[in-house]
Amino acid sequence: MAERQATQPSRLVLKVGGSLAETDRLQHVLALIAETKLPVIVVPGGGQFAGKVRDLQNALRFDNASAHRLAMLGMHQMAEVYFTLQPRFAPADSLEGIGRVLATGQIPVWLPLQMSQVDDAIPKDWTITSDGLAARLTERLGSARIVLLKACEVDPTATASQLADEGIVDPVFPQIVARAGLDWRVLGPGDEAELRGLLGLELVQKP
Repeated sequence: MAERQATQPSRLVLKVGGSLAETDRLQHVLALIAETKLPVIVVPGGGQFAGKVRDLQNALRFDNASAHRLAMLGMHQMAEVYFTLQPRFAPADSLEGIGRVLATGQIPVWLPLQMSQVDDAIPKDWTITSDGLAARLTERLGSARIVLLKACEVDPTATASQLADEGIVDPVFPQIVARAGLDWRVLGPGDEAELRGLLGLELVQKP
């Protein structure tokens, strides 16, 4: 037990779904994350920004690789929103950059384009979204856990493959977590107590 306490806490990759921006949860979730003293890396979802890329591709018929890059830039746009809401958040687009931001006591928000567009392990199409990108980042970080925050209810007993079949995570996510042996969770709107625990925050006692 003493050895475990003496080691550095495991890094947590926390993908904050862009769909939370369409509910009243986004600001609350970002405020919770900003309170943590643990090493957390935020991965933004693309949300409506990525949705607009899908609409444009359907209208203009450009290729999937271009759509993939534009969707990642949608994640960058969502990150800019997160920066306006939480001053403790800071951009990072490389593993080294993530380390530098964590060393300052800030919370890195990963901008995926630089690393992902040259990563042959990432398909250049819609089979991967911010879910799979977050899993790939976790794989590359090494000793890290991954949690996806979703706007929908999530069955805690479902496997990653079952969640992919239901459209809750993308098809690449279960492949990455399986091959990398990642510790993963997908949390919905009723899972705040677990989120607080993962962030090392005490539960707020209701009077």
